[in-house]
Amino acid sequence: GGGSELRLQQEIVLGIGGWRLVDTLGLDCPVCHLNEGHAAFAILERTRAFMVRNEGISFEAALSCTRGGNLFTTHTPVAAGFDQFNPELFARYFNDYVSSLGVGIDTLLALGRLDSGDRKESFNMAHLAVRGSAAVNGVSRLHGAVSRHIFQPLFPNWPEVEVPIGHVTNGVHVPSWDSATADELWTRACGKARWLGAMETLETDLRAVTDEALWAFRGAARRRLVDRLRVRMAAQRGEQGSGSEAVQACASLLDPDSLTLGFARRFAAYKRPNLLLKEPERLVRLLARRERPVQLVIAGKAHPQDAEGKAMIREWAAFVRRPDVQGRVIFLADYDLALAEELVQGVDLWINTPRRPWEASGTSGMKVLVNGGLNLSELDGWWAEAYAPDVGWALGDRREHGADPAWDWQECQALYRLLEGEVVPAFYERDAHGVPRGWVARVRESMARLTPQFSTNRMLREYTEAYYLPLTMNCRKRAADGGALGKALAQWREMLARHWPVLRFGNVAVEAGDGVHRFAVQVYLDELDPGAVRVELYADGDPPVREVMERGEVLAGGANAYVYTGEVPSDRVPSDYTPRIVPYHPDAIVPLEAQLILWAH
Repeated sequence: GGGSELRLQQEIVLGIGGWRLVDTLGLDCPVCHLNEGHAAFAILERTRAFMVRNEGISFEAALSCTRGGNLFTTHTPVAAGFDQFNPELFARYFNDYVSSLGVGIDTLLALGRLDSGDRKESFNMAHLAVRGSAAVNGVSRLHGAVSRHIFQPLFPNWPEVEVPIGHVTNGVHVPSWDSATADELWTRACGKARWLGAMETLETDLRAVTDEALWAFRGAARRRLVDRLRVRMAAQRGEQGSGSEAVQACASLLDPDSLTLGFARRFAAYKRPNLLLKEPERLVRLLARRERPVQLVIAGKAHPQDAEGKAMIREWAAFVRRPDVQGRVIFLADYDLALAEELVQGVDLWINTPRRPWEASGTSGMKVLVNGGLNLSELDGWWAEAYAPDVGWALGDRREHGADPAWDWQECQALYRLLEGEVVPAFYERDAHGVPRGWVARVRESMARLTPQFSTNRMLREYTEAYYLPLTMNCRKRAADGGALGKALAQWREMLARHWPVLRFGNVAVEAGDGVHRFAVQVYLDELDPGAVRVELYADGDPPVREVMERGEVLAGGANAYVYTGEVPSDRVPSDYTPRIVPYHPDAIVPLEAQLILWAH
């Protein structure tokens, strides 16, 4: 709340104030990890601080130095989710600040604009974050692809697959979410220090737990959840002014032996929390059956200004008051971390129904893994890479359908088919010992395989190896000798910008022979140093083909004109390959730091 100006003030405090705090404390932080664009002003303050320590260095050179240690992680699946500020408002707050950077306000505004020449375009915090970082990532494999699509306009004429955005799938801090009984079970199977080091043996160790032990563990978790929910509901009804009879009735709410479904989240349209209510009578039949009973626990809140989200909550509140589902479904109003912890530790099945691809990662379903709960979720975010038939259930066809009511109806039907035809039978089909072997097999696989995979242990290891260590070396290398490398990179970028408009291709010749296509391409570089670029053959594919061509014969009569040659396998036709010129510097990150590209056609 508070409007755009308050938001700008907050982000100035977060980004500029945040980096000043780091500086004031004397912390040597080679890597600055920006989580979402809200903190992107730290890029500017880090650059300013570097300029203060290295008197006489330009803003562009200082940014080249500090950029080398910045990592931007985006969590947003839609472009409209990024903070944007009116240029007049931005200028009012930054007109004085830019003087300390030695540049004009337009230079600063250009860092946050798609079109630097459009003086009316808003300042986009995510654009600043991308342009001021040496690495960018999304928070799941699917979200990485979505982010490449979102940010493709920042890299005009580059194939979307080459937009420089990777991914590290989110994970959860397992010890924060496991119950006491889950901790005991994991400790017996895998040791007390299981989350403190290598996790290679956890899967094998956990698989050694017997069906009987897993089923007893799950039964105890469900009974504990029911006990706690009865206390919570009694308190909730008391606070709402219900009579003593209604409060006392909470003592018999829910059944500790019934299949317990749960979901808890922020109520928003894209999360589709009311998908089950598209067929309320079918839900009543599912909940009211005496044979193979099912119960449902719901919790959540809506943003104060989200009228649609609040309407969804009212719809659930009306449903839970129906006489024919009393005691089988509850809605908990005061949703907080403590309640979330109780739910993920006790439910049998966690349901998540976002519209793909709007759940960048999602972590609520990860929290049930350590506790032996299973997931039934849309193939979006983390579940798109976690799902297999032996660990849970999936909705969707791995495609995007937008806010299509017809598709929502289809998914409602699919959700009920899964619950009625697969989930409920799997839970209640017991052997002579009363154990549902099929259900327990899924519990074991989900716990053993997915818990380590979607933990912060794995996540932090990936961040460290893929980003923190390389960026640390990169930052220190650029900052050495008063930022000598940063200055060189800034000069390289300026040289590219000056000469790029006059680069051109001449004749492209292709010869076939010995299972290869031999390309000879005439390239005219004008006054540009040929070492500042690379000529490549490119072909679409998964992954795409990028063949670096060799500079050879000098063309007579041309300034800096050469014939570049290269060979590619003849398993594809020559027309699949297109010559192109791209920026090159051994220490630059292309195209993140130089977005120029020229295609032969």
